[in-house]
Amino acid sequence: MATMKSIRIHRFGGPDVLQQETQPWPTLHGEELLIRVHAASVNPVDYKTREGKFPMIREADLPLTLGRDVSGVVENPGAAGNYFNRGDAVYALLDRDQGGYAEYTKARASACSLKPVNLTHVEAAALPLAALTAFQGLFVHGALKPEQRVLIHGGSGGVGHLAVQLAKAKGAHVITTVGTNNVELAKKLGADEVIDYQTQRFDQIIERVDLVLDLVGGETQQRSFSVLKRDGVLVSTLQEPDAKLASEHGVRGVMFLTEPSGAQLSEIGRLVETDELRADVTASFALEDAAKAQQLLERERSHGKIVLKIRDAA
Repeated sequence: MATMKSIRIHRFGGPDVLQQETQPWPTLHGEELLIRVHAASVNPVDYKTREGKFPMIREADLPLTLGRDVSGVVENPGAAGNYFNRGDAVYALLDRDQGGYAEYTKARASACSLKPVNLTHVEAAALPLAALTAFQGLFVHGALKPEQRVLIHGGSGGVGHLAVQLAKAKGAHVITTVGTNNVELAKKLGADEVIDYQTQRFDQIIERVDLVLDLVGGETQQRSFSVLKRDGVLVSTLQEPDAKLASEHGVRGVMFLTEPSGAQLSEIGRLVETDELRADVTASFALEDAAKAQQLLERERSHGKIVLKIRDAA
């Protein structure tokens, strides 16, 4: 029986509950393919899941291998051989019952796309969850169109720095809020207006916008209703927008959970290959150091993405 190393949790808690284990390769069903993982990114949902704070994962679902997005090579295309071949370099957002903190994982063919040719696996692994969150927030739920005005809160974070670039590639006028240390980064990403939330109040200085992409929540979300045009939309990844406030301002409020989509990853990949989108990887760790990677993300709230490098490209 072929085996692999993985990082799993058997109970909720702190970083100490992450355990490296040896387990069998995943068993394929339907149009699933087996991926030899080269890199997996570390996201806030990973440590929230570990702590038992992600409502989609309950104790009955444990033990669980963490990690939602990966880049690697098709080891076995299974019944998905009509879409991918053994040896294809792919990247994907995994379903919630799979895990990327492992030497091998499986994914639905419909969730996978060929890896952008100009990215390493480490760079590609940084994209799926964050880029799909930005893409779906802006274009699926926010219906952003060229020349519209969009305010992106948290434009230097893992999702935010991609959302700024995606909105610019669409031809929108992009405004973003970031901390003092990330003002120059946001300008380099292409933001038309950058607001330092530590020294400025966005709701006092910007003209009305068509869309707010809220990646911060709390009172920032509450104040965002006042900067929307009538019939505008506030899209959040963190909390349900206040329906009463939305009605008072004549706008729409949406909260969503990101869904896997190979088709959308293909669109994102095309933007990467034309240099309209890039992922900012700020740190990488070995698989066995997954706890350290989560602690860094949780403690520092660093800009860009943190990635587990599971094997060399060779």
